Amino acid sequence: MNIVVLHGSPRKGNTYHATKLFMNELSSCGEVNFTEFFMPADLPAFCTGCQLCLGGMQHKCPSAQPVSAILQSLLSADALIFATPHYGACSMPAAMKNLFDHLDFLVLPVSPHAEMFTKKAFIITTGTGSAAAIKPIKKVLKHWGINRVQTLGIRLFTTRWHNMAASKQTKHEHALRKSARKFYHTRIGRPTLSTVAFYHMSKFVLKKYVGPGNYPYEYWKEKGYFDKRPF
Repeated sequence: MNIVVLHGSPRKGNTYHATKLFMNELSSCGEVNFTEFFMPADLPAFCTGCQLCLGGMQHKCPSAQPVSAILQSLLSADALIFATPHYGACSMPAAMKNLFDHLDFLVLPVSPHAEMFTKKAFIITTGTGSAAAIKPIKKVLKHWGINRVQTLGIRLFTTRWHNMAASKQTKHEHALRKSARKFYHTRIGRPTLSTVAFYHMSKFVLKKYVGPGNYPYEYWKEKGYFDKRPF
């Protein structure tokens, strides 16, 4: 299994520690190859909002090279892991949000990629409000067409994993290992009802309000998505 891991923070703290435990357990389940990206090192420039990617000109994006490298890894992977701490000022670090901004063209109403519909993803967060970080990421992945999204939010009130009581460390480590085993054995199934509904809504909008000669209508037409679903 080829898995891409996207780290939302360069700091190797609680989230990094939890993610490594998760990855180690996955490796114990079978042959797994990991490709890791660290934000912002692997995607240093912020999205400028030029919207070139939304018009089918991803190659003209100011960050085309690093975005393309990440995208190609995502498309060729069997599974994805998104690891991010929860930040008090917002739900996630700016670097992780920047990743989703750069890949906004992957959503169903723009230029969905068929490869995304055969993937599963896992979201790991740590922090006092981990659920707040999970929700927007899960929504984005659903809009990409990811087939199965599983999550684990670990509420922590310490900046150092090893400062926790041994009993709490054991509890969280058990949850991580259990989740990793479940994720490894999760099979891709039929798309969720929300994905199917979003596909039909997107098709309706593109036909009625975008029309021939415009992007992304022409992208959908080229891919045959109007006649056959990409999943």
